[in-house]
Amino acid sequence: MHAAAEERTQVLVFPELSLTGYEIELARELAFAEDDPRLSPLIDAASSCAMTLIVGAPITAGSSLHIGAFIITPDRAIDLYTKHHLGAFSAGASCDGVVPPAEATVFQPGDRNPLVRFGDGTAAVAVCADTGRSSHPQAAADRGVSTYLASMFVIPSEFEDETANLGPTPHSTPWRSRSRTTADPPEDSLPPGAARSGPRGASRSRDSMQTAPA
Repeated sequence: MHAAAEERTQVLVFPELSLTGYEIELARELAFAEDDPRLSPLIDAASSCAMTLIVGAPITAGSSLHIGAFIITPDRAIDLYTKHHLGAFSAGASCDGVVPPAEATVFQPGDRNPLVRFGDGTAAVAVCADTGRSSHPQAAADRGVSTYLASMFVIPSEFEDETANLGPTPHSTPWRSRSRTTADPPEDSLPPGAARSGPRGASRSRDSMQTAPA
């Protein structure tokens, strides 16, 4: 985060479920509350670095469990995006011989969709499979946003295919690219009890629109 701040980054996007790792079967046990005290180190970091952070976690909202993305702003405010379109890896996609269960077996689709405001821009958030539904980025464009921020999880066996899908969106006005490929957060930035995301290189964030497996 501090390295990003030195580059005057305004928004930093971490991978899907970055605070716990892509541990679908452990999601309820590891889930965050909307006002979870484990977010305190990230709130402090967003404030000290003058940067908006978008970090992924399983989220409990009432009796529902969602794949969420916390939006933590420099003024220490927290908002929440919940993944609209749940995904599943194909049977041929494996990571260490294991295919994660379909997200719909554990999570429920969400409907929270706040915009992210920074500098002179406004961004919409997406989580992985959201980007594969044309209605999702189209809805963002219809809201007048200039940037589409996608928090992604891609396993090694599908990394090349997913990278090949990168390209411009079909909208007449291109998105401004603001998110970067993102590695795991440093150990000292993780809240207590949080875990790294999956295998090294398996998680990334990107802002182009393509079909995503999860």
